[in-house]
Amino acid sequence: MQKRTYIFSTLFLSLFGALVAQETDNIGTETVTVVKPYSPTVSDAFKIKSAPSLNDSIVLQKKDINYNIFSVPVASTFTPAKGKASGVEKTPPPTLYNSYASVGLGNYNNALVDFYTSREFNRGEDLLDFGLIHHSSRGDMDSTPLDTEFYNTKLDASYAKKDRYMDWGASLGLQHQLYNWYGIENGEFAETTVADMDEQQNYFNAEAKAHLNMEDSFFKKGNVLLRRFWDATESAENRVVVTPTIELPITEELITIGAKLDYVGGNFKNASLSNTANDGEINYSLFQAGVNPSLLILRDDLTVNLGANFVYGMDTENSDSDFYIYPAITASYRLLDENVIAYGGIEGDLKQNSYHDFVNENPYVSPTLTILPTDQQYIGYVGLKGQLLSNVGYNIKGSYTAENRKPLFLLNPENLFRNDESSYYYGNSFQVFYDDVKTLGIFGELNVDVNRNFTLGINAEFYDYDTETDNPAWNLPSIKGSVFMDYQINDQWYMGANLFYVGERDDLLAVAQENATPSEFPAAIVTLDGYFDANAHLGYHFNEQLSIFVKASNIANSDYQRWANFRVQGFQALAGVSYKFDF
Repeated sequence: MQKRTYIFSTLFLSLFGALVAQETDNIGTETVTVVKPYSPTVSDAFKIKSAPSLNDSIVLQKKDINYNIFSVPVASTFTPAKGKASGVEKTPPPTLYNSYASVGLGNYNNALVDFYTSREFNRGEDLLDFGLIHHSSRGDMDSTPLDTEFYNTKLDASYAKKDRYMDWGASLGLQHQLYNWYGIENGEFAETTVADMDEQQNYFNAEAKAHLNMEDSFFKKGNVLLRRFWDATESAENRVVVTPTIELPITEELITIGAKLDYVGGNFKNASLSNTANDGEINYSLFQAGVNPSLLILRDDLTVNLGANFVYGMDTENSDSDFYIYPAITASYRLLDENVIAYGGIEGDLKQNSYHDFVNENPYVSPTLTILPTDQQYIGYVGLKGQLLSNVGYNIKGSYTAENRKPLFLLNPENLFRNDESSYYYGNSFQVFYDDVKTLGIFGELNVDVNRNFTLGINAEFYDYDTETDNPAWNLPSIKGSVFMDYQINDQWYMGANLFYVGERDDLLAVAQENATPSEFPAAIVTLDGYFDANAHLGYHFNEQLSIFVKASNIANSDYQRWANFRVQGFQALAGVSYKFDF
């Protein structure tokens, strides 16, 4: 107690003395300069030993143990098995064969032959291909007294070479086609007249092509076509087409300049069937030179191609020429990524027509045609395309086209004043009628990939025509549509089918008169009914090389008219075998 009182007394007196000193003494002000900054240090904390020593009699003391190892050698024959990495079972890659052959036979004496082989050289840098296709039918139809047989045989050979910065190639094609002008009905002419008819026509084609593609060069590509086409009536045609393309990148844009040199010329030994006398031949010689510059603009989701098409056309046979300027503008914009893409454009061209192209579209034309180019002033279109779902694609398009001298197929008048060697003047062949036509069109398409083995598609087209002559747009349907399906059932079985519909078409039945113009011939418009045509095929793979197949055509067994007075064969079935091999 006294000790505590002493401590408090000492603290009190010290504090009182300090207060009195502050009140009575003035020590003034001084400047204190810190020479060295304060640098505190931290001393290590005292750590408790992890194994403290205990001085306790209860703790048991460990005893020392002495031990020795007695080694005895042991003979061992054990051999550990080597480890083996487990692998994933892989599907073996399909074997690729360089050759293919297919043969099929069916009713109407239908025959199909398809052969193809390809050879590689220099580690795939050189490629040599050969192909042969033959399709024929020797059956007759009850609707006509004339022969209806046809066949089409085509042989192709090509060579291609690919380097690092360039690839080029050349090909040669030969083709022979046989058709008959069988478009007359039973009882229409006397049996003696029918017996004297020579309704057969043969077409021959020989063509050579070459192409050149280059990388890292302003010259991008070029194509050349040389063709000789002729028939059994001494009609002949020559065609030469050269189309080079160059590309010039300027800053971030790309300028493409395409050029075209196109010549077609030939002659028909027979005069038009609008003439009652076969007293002259038809000659034609048409040349085109064109250039198509365009600027490609890419901006995020927008793609625009701005261009124009300049064409100089010359009719050397009639000493006539003209210069044409056409638009060449296209654009597309991604509204919703790949789901909705808007596109549109306005384009035009001077389209070169030829006897060869007309025959491929309608083999029943007469060798008395007038060949003129088509002035496609413009075709404007807008549309939407994209993906409704991940496996459903669509395309919708509306278009408006203005064409001058559009070729339309029209029945030749029945001209019994003629006595040509070939019998195409009985109203059983077609001419080409040129008209100025404006066309409004709507197109829709839907494609569905149900899975990787099953695809389904449907499309439809609707057209409205306005002609300068106020005639119907001869043989052009106002509606077309098709449905197709392909299904790989399993590794062995596969099948497919397609159904298409063509709407009504108009044609003209006329009879030639002496000393009269074609517009004065007695004539009547005939409307051809629309038609459905269903086709299907089924096949089975025995192995990677051998397969069999069955094809069915015109399953509904309809004798519809594809062209006026030309009915088609009924139900057709064809079975065959295909084989792949190395040659």
